[in-house]
Amino acid sequence: MTRKLALSVSCISLAAAYPVTAFASEADQIDYHASHNDEIVVTALRGASRVDTISGVAIVNAEQLVANLRPSLGDSLTHTPGVSATSFGPSASRPVLRGLQGERVKLLSNGIGSIDVSNTSVDHAPVVNPLLAQRVEVLRGPQSLLYGSSASGGVVNVIDRRIPNAIPDEPVHLSAMGGYGSAANERMAAMAAEVPLGGNWVGHVNGSWLKTDDLRIGGHALTPALRAKALATSLLPPEEGAEEIDFAANAALKGELPNTASRTWTAGAGVAYVTDQGNIGIAYGRYDSLYGVPVRFATEQGQGQESPRIKLRQDRIDARAELVPNGDLIEKLAFRFAYGDYVHSEIEPDGAVGTTFSSKGMEGRFEVVQADRGGWKGVSGTQFVTRDFNVVGEEAFLPRNSTEQIGLFTLQQLESGPLLVEGGLRYEHTRQVSKPDASHPEFFSGARTFNTFSAALGGALTVAPGVKLALNGSHTERAPSAEELFANGPHAGTSSFEVGNPDLKTERVWAVEGILRANLSGIRFEASVFHNWYTNFVYEDRTGNIEDGLPEYQIRQANARLYGFEAELDATLAKLGAWTVKSNALVDYVHSNIDGVGPAPRIPPLRVLGGLSAESAKFDLGAEVEHVFAQNRVAAFETTTPAYTMVNLSATWRPMGEDGSLSLVLSANNLFDVEARRHASYLKDYAPLAGRDIRITARLEI
Repeated sequence: MTRKLALSVSCISLAAAYPVTAFASEADQIDYHASHNDEIVVTALRGASRVDTISGVAIVNAEQLVANLRPSLGDSLTHTPGVSATSFGPSASRPVLRGLQGERVKLLSNGIGSIDVSNTSVDHAPVVNPLLAQRVEVLRGPQSLLYGSSASGGVVNVIDRRIPNAIPDEPVHLSAMGGYGSAANERMAAMAAEVPLGGNWVGHVNGSWLKTDDLRIGGHALTPALRAKALATSLLPPEEGAEEIDFAANAALKGELPNTASRTWTAGAGVAYVTDQGNIGIAYGRYDSLYGVPVRFATEQGQGQESPRIKLRQDRIDARAELVPNGDLIEKLAFRFAYGDYVHSEIEPDGAVGTTFSSKGMEGRFEVVQADRGGWKGVSGTQFVTRDFNVVGEEAFLPRNSTEQIGLFTLQQLESGPLLVEGGLRYEHTRQVSKPDASHPEFFSGARTFNTFSAALGGALTVAPGVKLALNGSHTERAPSAEELFANGPHAGTSSFEVGNPDLKTERVWAVEGILRANLSGIRFEASVFHNWYTNFVYEDRTGNIEDGLPEYQIRQANARLYGFEAELDATLAKLGAWTVKSNALVDYVHSNIDGVGPAPRIPPLRVLGGLSAESAKFDLGAEVEHVFAQNRVAAFETTTPAYTMVNLSATWRPMGEDGSLSLVLSANNLFDVEARRHASYLKDYAPLAGRDIRITARLEI
């Protein structure tokens, strides 16, 4: 599939991926019909071009999402350098950034957290809707500190227009998308509209619908080793009183992944008052989904196999206010707030409710943006987060708990000729309180308080026209999450018995990153190398014990190292009449080691991708080959993952030309129907990726 992902590499920038802060260009935000030019980075200082941008951010705009969109956010971003996915089935897939996932990767919606429980477990789908996105921005490295210590691994920000920031110059501005994917009989549609209401008021409505059947896969559901184990078990006499399981049928299962069907719908509305001196607005959204969790098929006697479905709902309110005095000292004051009421229930095959998760949370940000004074500019502010969380049911592996967090931050930047220097500081106070009821004496009862300090400093130098070198360093401190501190019980979603550690210490990491970036005539090359040194790195250790019939995982801490590199190349090979022939390539790699333990679990292996495309005003044709190497460096009790190669083809038609409002994309993904397993997935040995998938997607914007 032709890939057009914008990756900006740089020194440190703590002010990325927040589209309504002062570093966003007003012009880029108010022009509804502006070309989706990935050379303009909205989160750069004043919307600078990619050549001048210093913030490390990968951008996927709305047109590119048409080609790469999948039901889950994680799987929609896997063509971005340094990004993999948890792939816990087609519906619950979170991004993995530079080998880190879960609590270390923060998901944002318009710069504010997703306010869900997807960080609690990989079977919980993130409540961030890529179908309505105008663009998605991925941050890796120290620049993500602006969004909290829990973003130490990176940030993924999904940007939409739920709160309008401009008034269309037409009676109605409409964006719509629809599509079909053959691998899961996937049907989807999405719509958003902005309407001028008069007197500087503008309204917004949106909605989306997605329905899939069980996912078709390219081979067997189980790996060869598990198939052999299941076949051997099928020859044994059944244990008395044990659940009746057809082990031979489990071994033979191929072509389809049971219990992966889903349906999701969303609806929302917003209103804003917009002037040249600022704006204020509010929006409401509802997210409703029912999806199946892939079955972890039994291969030995004594194992159970469950096929739960998860029914979730979130009601969310967003608010925004900006004042633009354009003074000598202050350029803008910006406030952003969201409240979310989330609940999901795990539904057993007989329809009974097993366990219910609920979370109510708020997050807010206030920023003061300094005016540019001789090349010196900056932003300072505060952020607060609250969450009340509870689990009720027979598999409640967490107690009722609450989180309160407040952070103070500043980013300062000085530019002088070819040299640019940035530095940032963040202080964060976090209080985690466990409040179990008397019927759950197994849980820790009490509170933990953490005070953390983080800092970053870096510089970028233009060494030649279009060529930049950058070096940055950072020290980040992260407070352990409530899940890492307080868990103690069985969790069917991950088939594990999870044991937290209330005595965890603050996780600390020193990180350095070097970057080379070249944007020359017909060639764009970007590469980065990084090395992180962790103290008190939090990880899951499989102890070898069995509790409640499930393998026990204990949360522990140790020193660790994580390093790797990413590189991306785009080159124009030739111009043949109306056609431009281009090539692209991508490579990324992560290496990890925990002192006294060995490799960290679920680290993606080396990956390379190469493609060719032919582009014109009305048509684009593309082909790409992605090879993911085998992962043989594995943690204790973790299995190796074989290599795989996928071939993808795509064709895009713009009936009105490249500036037209309609585009249609036809693509063939995993053309040769290979059996592929993603090492970052907890379920990789039971649930491979989609097989051959023929997709057609249409996007309209008028």
